[in-house]
Order: sequence, then C-alpha cells, then structure tokens
Amino acid sequence: MFSSWDRLVGDEVAEHAQPVSLKDGELTVRATSTAWATQLRLLQGQLIAKIAAQVGHGVVKRMRIQGPSAPSWRKGPRHVSGRGPRDTYG
Repeated sequence: MFSSWDRLVGDEVAEHAQPVSLKDGELTVRATSTAWATQLRLLQGQLIAKIAAQVGHGVVKRMRIQGPSAPSWRKGPRHVSGRGPRDTYG
C-alpha cells in the first residue's frame, strides 16, 4: 500500500500527503500543511473507501491525519523548563 500510495488516493492527494504507518487498521498520514490536513480529514471517508476498493475491506478502518511538524525553538545542549524571563522587552 505504501509503494502505490499515489495510485490509491490520486496524484493531487499524494502530492500533499504521505502515509507514515499502518497499525491495527489505523493508517497514519502526514500532510504537508495544516490546510491539507483539514482537507484530508474532510475526505477521510472517501479515501478509506478508495483504499478498501483497491487493497481490501478491513485493511484500513480509520485514519489519523497529522499536520506538518512544528520547528523546534530549542537550541543547544542545555534547556531550562518554563517560559523564561519575560522582562527583556520593556
């Protein structure tokens, strides 16, 4: 299923979303943007039906849609928990 993702869901969806894992009938998909993640959530029922028609019923029972991962603002090997000092702007 992972190797033929573009054939299963279509070129446009495959361009903006990639499957990450399939475990216990739950397919995890990572979208390229939050807008595409929302779109995939709306198309979830149709995508499951398309996949079931080509791969088999019951292989994918539900989908978990993830947006892009946020950048890490953590720099360097040491880190102090909390918000830190906020008096540097005034």
